[in-house]
Amino acid sequence: MSNGDPRQPGAGQRRSGKRRTRQRGRDRNRKVRTLSAGVVVVRREDDGWRVLLLRAFQYWDSPKGKVEEGETPLQGALREVEEETGITELDFFLGQDYIETGPYAQGKVARYYIARTPSRRVVLGINPELGRPEHQEYRWVGFRTARKLASPRVRRVLDWAEQQLRRAEEAPSAETSGAGPD
Repeated sequence: MSNGDPRQPGAGQRRSGKRRTRQRGRDRNRKVRTLSAGVVVVRREDDGWRVLLLRAFQYWDSPKGKVEEGETPLQGALREVEEETGITELDFFLGQDYIETGPYAQGKVARYYIARTPSRRVVLGINPELGRPEHQEYRWVGFRTARKLASPRVRRVLDWAEQQLRRAEEAPSAETSGAGPD
């Protein structure tokens, strides 16, 4: 019978081993939240909205990346758009509302804003760590095509963005409602 002396084989060692196993299990279940931020970049065409998607391997997404220390999520999103696409002219005409994804890829959460740009030109920037662009391709596409290309996580973001754009188009503007300065 063991007296609990840790030098003696038996229950003391097993308890210690179980504790370590439980601790490892807790650590495995505890996810560290890493925030990425990006922008659903849109451009208005005669026949509707176009959304910018970037492809990295087989995955299509909006420009986004990790928010760096000292940055707000919006500042990080703006930096990522410029680094990944060269686009600097963005108008957050719907405000700074955003949507966040659920956790994916080891606890990462992505926050997306919506902004429009007049620019059609995209320059896939060189990632200094990779020595090449991190994206292989870009496309300006309608929302229907965007949903076909995107993963379920990104489809949810696209659905939200399209809904926000529709609401803005359906809302009476100050010009048409007669409201405005006296």
